[in-house]
Amino acid sequence: MNTISIQSEQSSDGAPRFPQSSNVARTMSSQEIADLVSSRHDSVKRAIERLAAKGVIDIPPMVEKPTGGRPVEEYVFSGEKGKRDSLVVVAQLSPEFTGALVDRWQALEESAFQPAFDMTRLNDPKVLLALLTDNVRKVVALEADNTELSQENHELEVKVEQDAPKVAFHDMVVVSHKTYNAAQAAKLIGTGRTRLLQFMRQKGWITRSNEPYQAKIEAGLLDVKLGTFEHPIQGTIPTCSTLITGKGLTKLEALWRERDADLLA
Repeated sequence: MNTISIQSEQSSDGAPRFPQSSNVARTMSSQEIADLVSSRHDSVKRAIERLAAKGVIDIPPMVEKPTGGRPVEEYVFSGEKGKRDSLVVVAQLSPEFTGALVDRWQALEESAFQPAFDMTRLNDPKVLLALLTDNVRKVVALEADNTELSQENHELEVKVEQDAPKVAFHDMVVVSHKTYNAAQAAKLIGTGRTRLLQFMRQKGWITRSNEPYQAKIEAGLLDVKLGTFEHPIQGTIPTCSTLITGKGLTKLEALWRERDADLLA
C-alpha cells in the first residue's frame, strides 16, 4: 500500500502548481509480506504476533481489507519503525527474502518522493513544443507498429487461404493410411494416368516397366502389390503393381504443383 497526499497551490500568475508533498505514508501489509516470501498469510500473522509477544517488534495496527466475501484482517507496518519491524519479520520467516523486502521499501520510498510535474512549465512554449513532439513521436511509432501488425496479419491470412487446398489434400490422403494405384492418384492430382507414370519415371520413382524403386519403397512413398495373371498360352504369370502411399501421394502432388509453377514462369 502506498498513499500520497498532494495539496495544490497557485503560483503568482494564478496557474495551479503541484509541489512535492511532505505528507507521505509508506506502508507494508502482512499480506504483501506473505506474497513476497511465498508464504501463507496466517503464518505471517502468527510470526508477527510471536515476535511482538517476545518484545522483538511492536505489534502493528490491524485493518480490515474488504473482499468479495468475508473481510480479511491485515497487519500494516508504516514509517521507519514499521520498516525495521517488517525486516525483522521477513528475516525470521525467510532470510533469503530480506534483500527483496529492502528493495520493495526502497521502491516505495522513491515513488513516494517522486517530484510532481510543475504545471506552470506548460506556459513555456519550448516545454510545450517538446511535450507535443514527444507525444507525436509516440503516436507515429504506435501507428507504425499497428500498420506492421496489420500487414503481418494480412500476409498470414493470405498464406492460410493459399495453403488451405494443400492442408485439405494432406489430410485426405495421409491420415487415411490408404494406398492408390496410378489411375486413382492421377485423378486426385488432376492429371492422367499415362502422364503421371511418365512424370514418376522422370523423377526416378519407378522403372521403365513402371515398377517402384526399392529406395522409394523403403522411404514409405511407394508400395507393391504382387499377384498372378493366367495367360491362355503361357499359364500363370506373376505380376507387380505399383501402389502409391498417402505420404507418397502428398509428395507427388507437391512436385506436380512445382512443375505447373515452372511451366507458368
